[in-house]
Amino acid sequence: MKPSEIRVALAPGLLVFSPAARRDGTASVAADGVSTLGHVVESLGVPLTEVGAIRCDGREVPRRHVPSGGESVEVDTVPRPQRVPGAPLRFLLDVHLGTLARRLRLLGVDTAYESTDLGDPALAALSAAEKRVLLSRDRGLLRRREPWAGAFVYSTRPEEQLDEVLDRFRPELRPWTRCTACNGLLRRATPEEVAGRLKGGTRRSYDVFARCGDCGRAYWKGAHHEQLEAIVERAVTAFAPEDGRG
Repeated sequence: MKPSEIRVALAPGLLVFSPAARRDGTASVAADGVSTLGHVVESLGVPLTEVGAIRCDGREVPRRHVPSGGESVEVDTVPRPQRVPGAPLRFLLDVHLGTLARRLRLLGVDTAYESTDLGDPALAALSAAEKRVLLSRDRGLLRRREPWAGAFVYSTRPEEQLDEVLDRFRPELRPWTRCTACNGLLRRATPEEVAGRLKGGTRRSYDVFARCGDCGRAYWKGAHHEQLEAIVERAVTAFAPEDGRG
């Protein structure tokens, strides 16, 4: 390593972001005496939402630290479970994560999502305004400064995406309490209350219903209930919060 360079060692979980890193996870970066470690890490392609502790020559330092030539930097991933203090834990998902949004709502996790593309500036502003953790596979979106908090979703498979989010944040799970269509809260409903939204066969076959307090959608244990029940049972068994906090 040249005296004018710093050596950056990325944790294995961060290598997916950095084609500049060598096979051993290291990269050499010029030390200009101006750039902070946060800027250095971002220059390697790593979103700061995925970065945990940063150590410089063995001591933990803040992201605003300006490294000098010859220093060695180690960059860790975020701890799991990750705590996001300052507001109740709730999420905002971009347009590409619709299935994940519905599954989080199925588990009773407060999840905002729009099926139309709001655009990066609007999503970032909404995250800040409502203090929601922004989930996305768009690295550029996560590099914006406006979001209140964010996290990269690594997998493209909905079942793996759900595991990722539950493992990383361990939100409080309250299955069957939210509308999977709009995120509103559900309440018990009588057959008479939802009669106008049901077909005749459904009215005759079921007698236990719930209704969304926001959009009015009716729910009952229909043909897909066993599949949904399996998703809920697996999540509750594997990812219940360790200390009861949401």
